[in-house]
Amino acid sequence: MNWKFIIKSMGSILILETVFLLMATGIAFLYGDGDETAFVISSAIMGVTGLILLLTGRRANEYHAGRREGMLTVSLIWVVLSFFGMLPFIVGGYITDVTDAFFETMSGYTTTGATVVNNIDILPHGILFWRSLMQWQGGIGVIVFTVALLPMFGGGASYLYDSETTGFSHDRFRPRVTEVAKRLSGVYILLTVISALLLWAGPMDWFDALNHAMSSISTGGYSTRNAGVSFWNSPYTEFILMLTMCLGSLKLPLFFFALKGDVAQLRKDEETRWFLFYILIMIALTICVLIFNGYRNGNIDILTSVRKGAFQVISLASTTGFTTVDYVEWGQFFWLIAVILMMICGCGGSTSGGIKMGRAMLIIKNMLNEFRKQTHPTAILPVRVNGRAVSQETIHRVHVFVIVYLLIIVFSWALLLACGLTFDEALGTAMTAISNVGPSLGLLESGNMYDIPIFAKWYVAFLMIVGRLEIFTVLTLLLPGFWKR
Repeated sequence: MNWKFIIKSMGSILILETVFLLMATGIAFLYGDGDETAFVISSAIMGVTGLILLLTGRRANEYHAGRREGMLTVSLIWVVLSFFGMLPFIVGGYITDVTDAFFETMSGYTTTGATVVNNIDILPHGILFWRSLMQWQGGIGVIVFTVALLPMFGGGASYLYDSETTGFSHDRFRPRVTEVAKRLSGVYILLTVISALLLWAGPMDWFDALNHAMSSISTGGYSTRNAGVSFWNSPYTEFILMLTMCLGSLKLPLFFFALKGDVAQLRKDEETRWFLFYILIMIALTICVLIFNGYRNGNIDILTSVRKGAFQVISLASTTGFTTVDYVEWGQFFWLIAVILMMICGCGGSTSGGIKMGRAMLIIKNMLNEFRKQTHPTAILPVRVNGRAVSQETIHRVHVFVIVYLLIIVFSWALLLACGLTFDEALGTAMTAISNVGPSLGLLESGNMYDIPIFAKWYVAFLMIVGRLEIFTVLTLLLPGFWKR
């Protein structure tokens, strides 16, 4: 194991993270809410630690780093960042319990959006900005940003990139990983700025607009208000957020081509078409449920059903987790819709979590081929995506991923039941954590996990990082074979 490469990588990322923490420090000084000292101390601790690690691993041979180093570095850095990222909460006294502070930070970096803060309205601006900024980094990936801004990883960069990016394949539109990371970061920043400006044009002030733009494009879901998006009660704001959440759910590389004028790649991408059609179907079902049940309050009009139903479906399908209503009141049929939305979320190469539409599409196509082979047993029926045949090895990996994903949900469901959560709360929490969604079911529908037991919080935080790194990266570290030469 190339430990010097791992130490150097962690030091580099901590130094870059200090820059982001200083940005939150600037917001704290701008508003003067009293959180300036907490950010200055936290920035100093993180920066010094990063410098020590970087100097310790300065002579690392990056070209002798392989897949094992990539998987271990990516897994460790998300945990390390969560411990250092919680410092402003602890030092400032805004979250005094270490378990809660770590949970909040891990939920931020993994873009889960579940929270343990009971009253967000009393948090200072610097802390609110830091929560959103963590999600914004986690959406595209901490490693992607680091490779783009600090291209010092040599031959190990591709292994770091592959260990963090989502989807069943890691297609690249440039030969060098550093170039890929730079272009993805550029697209990501541009979409964030456009979203922030559009939100600012509505009832939000610039601070709320920027924070919600970061939370929605990263499909994270942290808000600056206790009431969330419903605080503004604005159809315009909800529409812009729906649009931003959809963009965050699609493949970021395709936007690079679209911005260069090649919109055809985005339009012809099968996974994108499947996902958009999937959202439309789920919105239609939800609207029918609301109209049929009279919204459980009676006399709801069709326009309100469309507005509320579409927003909640897109929020869950993108794994953002914003809520404008208490959807538990919509009845248990919508709970079923919510569970499906929590499982199949977004596209590969997006900021979303879950199984991803690409994997669901492959499974459906392969299943249909198996039915065809019943009547044509000698036929050769390859599974094709975007006109290209998908290898059996890839299909096998997808099936294994989905099986492991479902097994983890069942195991976590049972474990959380043993921790004292109710039947629906345990199921919803297991699914929302492994898919990085945020809201749950039952009394935890709002995504506030303050009252769940301490052990459950640590386990749910573990599920968040397992889901964000798509299961195998983290769980492989638990196998004895990983540590053998």
